Amino acid sequence: MYLQGPHLQLRALEPEDLDMMYTIENDTTLWDVSNRQVPYSREVLRQYIINSQADLYADKQVRLMMELRTTHVTVGAIDLFNFEPLHRHAEVGIAVLQAHQSKGYATEALQLLCDYAFRFLGMEQLVAHIASDNTCSMQLFSTCGFTPCGTLKRWWNVEGTFKDVTLMQQLKKNH
Repeated sequence: MYLQGPHLQLRALEPEDLDMMYTIENDTTLWDVSNRQVPYSREVLRQYIINSQADLYADKQVRLMMELRTTHVTVGAIDLFNFEPLHRHAEVGIAVLQAHQSKGYATEALQLLCDYAFRFLGMEQLVAHIASDNTCSMQLFSTCGFTPCGTLKRWWNVEGTFKDVTLMQQLKKNH
């Protein structure tokens, strides 16, 4: 079964996720990796949820909520975005609420997403942009089979300091 692991299930975005999305999207510590500079209003996020077709081909992105299977508590979100159907690749982003970090949820969610992307959606490759000094994210993506494939020098401006970004890539394994 896709999108379901021992502790988590990845599920579609629901209207009830508005507060969770508001928290994630307005967490200023994540803005440097999301190219954001201003907060989202609840109304903008509500409209996003309403207007999302939940179709990767139509939206060129999909957000899946990370939900604990036993308690149905939502602990974060994982995204496929910048989807290119012709070339069958997309970028990956993940956010876990601070209270639920360091519990293995990000690893499980990323493994579930990769399995879904490669085996069900037929993706050829997935890519993540990671600040080169973000050792936790580098370790997460490495553990899940991503390998560094390049460095973008001085790519992100974080509070006036330009940071290098490492491109991490996972190619579809030929079966």
